[in-house]
Amino acid sequence: MKQEFTVMMDKLKGLYSRHMTIAKVYTREWITLVIKTQNDLYVLTHEWFSAHLPRVAQQYDKSPQWTQRSLFYFPWFCLFLIILNYFNVFDRSPAIKSVQDPNVVIVNNDLRSMITVGQIFTGSFVEELRASGRIDFNELFLSRIGANVTGRVSDILAIPGQVVKQGDILAKITSTELTQSQLSYLKAKSASQLADQAANRSRILYKEDVIALAELQKREAEASSAKAEYRAANDQLRVQGMDQTSIDRLAKSGVIESTNNVIATIPGEIVERKINKGQVVQPADALFTVADLGSLWAVSEIPESNAYLIHKGQKVTLIIPALRNAEIEGIVAHVDSIVNPQTRTVVVRMEVPNKEGLIKPGMLATMMIES
Repeated sequence: MKQEFTVMMDKLKGLYSRHMTIAKVYTREWITLVIKTQNDLYVLTHEWFSAHLPRVAQQYDKSPQWTQRSLFYFPWFCLFLIILNYFNVFDRSPAIKSVQDPNVVIVNNDLRSMITVGQIFTGSFVEELRASGRIDFNELFLSRIGANVTGRVSDILAIPGQVVKQGDILAKITSTELTQSQLSYLKAKSASQLADQAANRSRILYKEDVIALAELQKREAEASSAKAEYRAANDQLRVQGMDQTSIDRLAKSGVIESTNNVIATIPGEIVERKINKGQVVQPADALFTVADLGSLWAVSEIPESNAYLIHKGQKVTLIIPALRNAEIEGIVAHVDSIVNPQTRTVVVRMEVPNKEGLIKPGMLATMMIES
């Protein structure tokens, strides 16, 4: 490849040298022809002056050699001046054809159609601050529901998009932790009953002067301690998701149930589900997100330089491009009291009614705030 490139470059250099030689020959011939023609014209002009104006010719012959040579180059100098004048080289102050008065506005037909003539009046001026934002959940009607115990998901009864009521069962979890808590509750219940019986017997024996007062006080202290452990076990089951009715049924029957129900804490629509059947979950995990979509928030981040213009209660026009630029009137419901140190912005929020359910969380929106 390198050899072919070298051969090609040699050919190009040969062609270039050949054409340059030909061009030089033609250029010399042309220059020689031009000089010969000028010399012939110079001789003819001198003969004409000698025949018709001999004094001018004699005066020219007596002039210095440099004067005669300058006359020889004079036509070329004139040609050079003509070329410069053609390109406006000597035109240092071009003529100004017209000057537009900055105080005069010329209205054409297109501009005249957009102008409306009216009467001058004095009124209040309202400046609108335009800010980009988004639609978000109303956190007052939003609940992230998790498991009360550590266990494995045995059944799922709710799916995203389903509307639920408060108290509906969303999923069931099988938990050995709940089993141990119920067993501890039953043991605490039995221990409390035994301690109460022992305390009652001690009271009877004390009245009969069979035992001392110290023994009675010991039995009563053990009964109080057993009752406290019993109440603590009951509260532990309440924390793990069992209602008091189920706990009372457990105390009567003594039948342990290892299934814990995941209950909806608020009415609304399930917007997110993060579990699958057979998955192991913990109390720190958010399994379901339930939200009431009848009321949403429009949130925008205002630069700190414009934050002083925004106050709670100002009129806001919300424009949602996804709904064909639908406009919703409202007011500023909240202005953050702090500035985000990363973005240097202040969060502004308005409440958006959504009875028809057309507005979706996550939609982009534009807030026009009257400042």
